[in-house]
Amino acid sequence: MLLILGWFPCASRFELRSVAGTVIDRRGNGLPDAVVQLENTGTLWVVSYITGKDGRYHFTGLRDDIDFTLKAKYRNLWSKQRTLSQFDSCKHFEVKLVIPTE
Repeated sequence: MLLILGWFPCASRFELRSVAGTVIDRRGNGLPDAVVQLENTGTLWVVSYITGKDGRYHFTGLRDDIDFTLKAKYRNLWSKQRTLSQFDSCKHFEVKLVIPTE
């Protein structure tokens, strides 16, 4: 029993964080129905979110000891990829993803 209790303080600890933002065009207009992809860089697990009329998206429950990449697709165009680093102490990221539309 003492061995088990002694192990818990050494257990890996993490906190949860979130990311939200807007998918926009070059003029700053929100893009509805854009697909935002969040990828866990360790497991390559991907989660997608489809933006609403205002172009907003959000992901919650992200572990702070893992890096994630974030990118958006609108029609056949992609935004630049952004990285949420485990070394960034921010608990809530706000990221605008720009789609190079005309």
